[in-house]
Amino acid sequence: MALETATTAETAHVARTRVIELTNPKWEQQQEILDRAKRLDVAVWIGRATVDKYFGEVSAEEVAGGLAVPYETVVGTPQLLTYGGASALWHRLTGGTTVTAFDNSNAYLGVGDGNTSAAATQTDLQGTNKLRKAMDATYPSHSDGTGSGAASVVFKSTFGTSDANFNWLEWGIFNASTSGRLLNRKQEDLGTKSSAASWVLTCTLTLSGS
Repeated sequence: MALETATTAETAHVARTRVIELTNPKWEQQQEILDRAKRLDVAVWIGRATVDKYFGEVSAEEVAGGLAVPYETVVGTPQLLTYGGASALWHRLTGGTTVTAFDNSNAYLGVGDGNTSAAATQTDLQGTNKLRKAMDATYPSHSDGTGSGAASVVFKSTFGTSDANFNWLEWGIFNASTSGRLLNRKQEDLGTKSSAASWVLTCTLTLSGS
């Protein structure tokens, strides 16, 4: 699904945000499987990306303070946990330190223009053009506890007007600015970014059995 690019001729202040929820036949099938798994108390991993698109240059602080309104929000479909990502989770869970933590100092959200389907063996984005951005302040965000809200973690990065101005066809979460470990990857068309806009990429990961 191709999305329109913001142009400088469009107004910088809008009253409403257009929301686009991406879908495809595969996701419709996955929804049925995920719903069935939850009913059977089978643990389910779901990771989805949301892109909030703003005219001009905006900062993470302006977005967090509600001082900027996106002209468009794109909601993606679930992504693939890589083998390397699964291994990183178990390694850190069992006390390992060889794999760098996906924390505020080391986590990055990456986007690229590769249209190769996601595969569990992949270790990087597949496009010719790709860029990783560090976390916004306070991210990744997770609240420890025993309730349903504690089953999620949120990663967020702001891509300014000079960042990643190409067709966003893939995204992933990393624990380094280069190389490092790819936690997950998704191939989907989030739109074509230009220097007329700032895009904020948010990725929410949830592991839940109900």
